[in-house]
Amino acid sequence: MSKTVPVGVSARHIHLTQEHVEALFGPGYQLTEFKPLSQPGQFAANEQVAVIGTKGKFDKVRILGPVRPASQLEVSRTDAFSLGVKAPVRESGHIEGTPGITIKGPAGEVELETGVIVAARHIHFHTSEAEAWGIADKQMLKVRLGGERGLVLENVIARVSDNFKLDMHIDTDEANAAGANNGDTAEIVD
Repeated sequence: MSKTVPVGVSARHIHLTQEHVEALFGPGYQLTEFKPLSQPGQFAANEQVAVIGTKGKFDKVRILGPVRPASQLEVSRTDAFSLGVKAPVRESGHIEGTPGITIKGPAGEVELETGVIVAARHIHFHTSEAEAWGIADKQMLKVRLGGERGLVLENVIARVSDNFKLDMHIDTDEANAAGANNGDTAEIVD
């Protein structure tokens, strides 16, 4: 049985706590939805911020909602070099021991002490899909991306939940290396 999954290419983005949203946009401010994302309840917000590192900065970094328990900036390895930040590869939410960054919004600035990561490539599985394919949460997978510059990615983390919808997330560096785009498909080979 072929195990194909849709590919989502994740550009740099930031997740914020409500406290940081208010520090950056003003007291009581609420994020507004620009467009829904592949995972149920998740959305790209209309709001954007600047992130400032020791070597460079990016303006107009998209905030993803809803708000989170901890603020976190997800960048590609190339972005990390440009910012001057030594961001480790981590699963989303695992920010202990990571570097920080300055975030600037229209109403203020926030200094994150930790929270900058290169997101580990992963596949979201609904529990029923994972069970049907014999895949366990946190299992490491090998995935083939086809296309003009096809390649096989190792160490792709399976993330299984009743709240997830099938989707593989890779960053722009990985997508560019393979010539992959949003909406392409990949095949789990191991």
